[in-house]
Amino acid sequence: MIIVPVKEGENIDKALKKLKRKFEKTGVVKELRERQKYTKPSDSKRQQKMKAIYVQQLRQKSE
Repeated sequence: MIIVPVKEGENIDKALKKLKRKFEKTGVVKELRERQKYTKPSDSKRQQKMKAIYVQQLRQKSE
């Protein structure tokens, strides 16, 4: 459970912003979206491999 302490006189918008930031850091929304559909293990491995290749190419370009 995520708790955001709100100080007296603090704006509600600021508190909501803090809540959203904490939510993103925990990765709850990302995990929820991933669980909405089933991905085969081979597809997830392929996606990881493609991401690794992409990152490697970016690093080589910067050098």
